Amino acid sequence: MKYVLVTGGVVSGLGKGVTASSVGVVLKACGLRVTSIKIDPYLNTDAGTMSPFEHGEVFVLDDGGEVDLDLGNYERFLDVRLTRDNNITTGKIYQSVLDKERRGDYLGKTVQVVPHITDAIKNWIESVSVIPVDGKEGPADVCVIELGGTVGDIESMPFIEALRQLYFSLGEDNFCLIHVSLIPVLGVVGEQKTKPTQHSVRELRALGLTPHFLACRSAEPLLEATKQKLSQFCHVPVGNILNIHDVPNIWHIPLLLQNQNAHNAILAQLDLHSVATLPNLQEWTNRAQKVDGLKDSVRIAMVGKYVGLTDSYLSVVKALLHACTACSLKPAVDWIAASDLEDESAKLTPELHAAAWKTLKSAACVLVPGGFGDRGVKGMILAANYARENKVPYLGICLGMQVSVIEFAQSVLGLEKANSSEFDAQTPDPVVIFMPEGSRTHMGSTMRLGARRTLFQTSDCITSKLYHNHKYVDERHRHRYEVNPEMVDMLEEAGLKFVGKDESGQRMEIVELPNHPFYVGVQFHPEFKSRPGRPSAPFLGLVLAATGQLGDYLSQQQNGSL
Repeated sequence: MKYVLVTGGVVSGLGKGVTASSVGVVLKACGLRVTSIKIDPYLNTDAGTMSPFEHGEVFVLDDGGEVDLDLGNYERFLDVRLTRDNNITTGKIYQSVLDKERRGDYLGKTVQVVPHITDAIKNWIESVSVIPVDGKEGPADVCVIELGGTVGDIESMPFIEALRQLYFSLGEDNFCLIHVSLIPVLGVVGEQKTKPTQHSVRELRALGLTPHFLACRSAEPLLEATKQKLSQFCHVPVGNILNIHDVPNIWHIPLLLQNQNAHNAILAQLDLHSVATLPNLQEWTNRAQKVDGLKDSVRIAMVGKYVGLTDSYLSVVKALLHACTACSLKPAVDWIAASDLEDESAKLTPELHAAAWKTLKSAACVLVPGGFGDRGVKGMILAANYARENKVPYLGICLGMQVSVIEFAQSVLGLEKANSSEFDAQTPDPVVIFMPEGSRTHMGSTMRLGARRTLFQTSDCITSKLYHNHKYVDERHRHRYEVNPEMVDMLEEAGLKFVGKDESGQRMEIVELPNHPFYVGVQFHPEFKSRPGRPSAPFLGLVLAATGQLGDYLSQQQNGSL
């Protein structure tokens, strides 16, 4: 197994995840099989209980792992299916070591960071790296490891030491270190500054790791003089200084690396030239150029709780991009804080309230993504009501589906106090209830998580046709509450149709409203399996409906021309 380690310096948020993913894409384009590991030095066992405002979205894997959003980048870029073990956290490592200590596995020894924690890290990396994630037999050729945080952080020290030991034991030909750093330009001087990177590399070398490559983030392409200076003071050949400057869209990053001959340099470092082929990135080139050339756009109202940080809905945004690109459109996402739509907002912040409603009414479609807690739910219900009554295409995901059912019960059935027991434990008409298998005392990993099967109840529905008339679909879930099965008959008699259910037939998965251009709610999260070139079916349906193309698309598909 060959390893590529991606570290970061100077500041966080430089794009280590996209860099690591792009390196993987370039190596995969050379005919190699690639897997990925993300190391997060925080003490949480996983990302499941972390606030979206603080850490961005929680990405969910097939096996139910709640992981860092960078694993979503890996899956989208490399088209692989990772496991929860591909995300290593300090919490997981310490928990595994302490479990061994309690069992007596260390035979009375003093358990210490070195060697016990560092050995656990190395063992975890070496065992996970051989798990196939691309659907083929046998281990991958290369494992790309991203170390989260910034070099010098206290919490990442055990991982740095473990990776230093791993590098030493594997040998020079089996390990490649890429250090991502920032090359700022001071506004007054206008000069590309290398000193922050010099200090970052010095810190890394003091810890026993010397980078083979520098991936330099900058607004504009690096000047040759800047590269020469970096090479001289960072002990890295000029040819191994890669410039990842700002680009129109991130699909250009693998092409940037290829244009700088990064693949050849990495293959040489890892002694893989004998098994690699010439890189074939034509599909990526076409995709990047297509996005750059898009002129027409579609306005999408995103009504959510965490709109203050767009990374909170990163996979939803990517899924919209995939769907819009397939329709030769640019997504124009209008972010609306759900609470701004509420009547209370009209009294407290009338300007925000008016602006939110103006934005909603000017959109071609409405999307309500997932979330937890009651803040903003009344605004989501109002958005669902507006979309339903005005025949505006609507897609509700997880909470967005539950909101659409609550709104229907209140407005059509006349059950004014209908609600979810999550928001009103005393509601006389609980249309959404807590799942029987859920835990009310523990938050972490106690939801219905991971890939679950949804069976279509009829082929004569929009969602089934969008999924190419398959009898079932496997999508990823993350929820504690579900539509109350005891109220399904009443809802269906009034016109709402639950066209997708789980294998027991008791859990509602997909809801549709007939005689509406597109009013769909899904309990699962289809955004997690959307890929460039293979857009998620519900997102594609939303965009097609918003642009008046859904009918033609479905009829063409029925006729076998798609």
